[in-house]
Amino acid sequence: MLSCTQLPAETRPSASTERRMQAVVLADTSGYEMAPPRDPNGIGTYYLGRQIAHVMGHEGANWLERSGRRQEEGTDLLLKELKLKPTDVVADIGAGTGFFSFQLAKKVPKGEVLAVDIQPEMIAALQENKRKLKMPNVRPVLGTTTNPALPADSVDVVLIVDAYHEFDHPREMGRAIRRALRPSTGRLALVEYRAEDASVPIKRIHKMSVAQARKEMAAVGLVLTDSIETLPQQHLLLFKRK
Repeated sequence: MLSCTQLPAETRPSASTERRMQAVVLADTSGYEMAPPRDPNGIGTYYLGRQIAHVMGHEGANWLERSGRRQEEGTDLLLKELKLKPTDVVADIGAGTGFFSFQLAKKVPKGEVLAVDIQPEMIAALQENKRKLKMPNVRPVLGTTTNPALPADSVDVVLIVDAYHEFDHPREMGRAIRRALRPSTGRLALVEYRAEDASVPIKRIHKMSVAQARKEMAAVGLVLTDSIETLPQQHLLLFKRK
């Protein structure tokens, strides 16, 4: 069942490459620290001083599709700020049920949306929604905690909404995302709740500051090009390859 939700074999790393990549992941722990959780909503792993949050399971899928989300997060404004071209290839990482993926698909009618998630249950939901909505330019992609399974130098925009802070391996994922971006024009759009704003009604571990985001992206070779603060509760941070 999983094979039909992954990228075709020619765009996925081979089994031997995956083993080599995993060996690198195990050997390269720079920036990571294991310690007792300061926050029970996080795991016992810290990255560059930030405690990593628990991943929201597929059981929380209804929250992604809640009726008030568009207004709470200003999602229409977010999509407008991305300034997508009709031919863009967009990767929606942590796509879940496809709340953003299918909206993005309308913005890139001559392009493609790679809807990436690590949970087979979410991939199944994406496939079903793709069928219902008749969106052929959305391709569900089953990734892993260290590899989003994106072809190198091929993506115009990577969008990560309220998911990066839950990545078990942010350094490895960051490097893979950097490789996937087109060298001169590719952009990472990172959306996270503002840690600097105590009035944002989200637990602290599920927020991120601009300073922390810049530090973590710099560690994988990405530089901040713009900080857009027009959304009601979140940062929209744009990065590109150095």
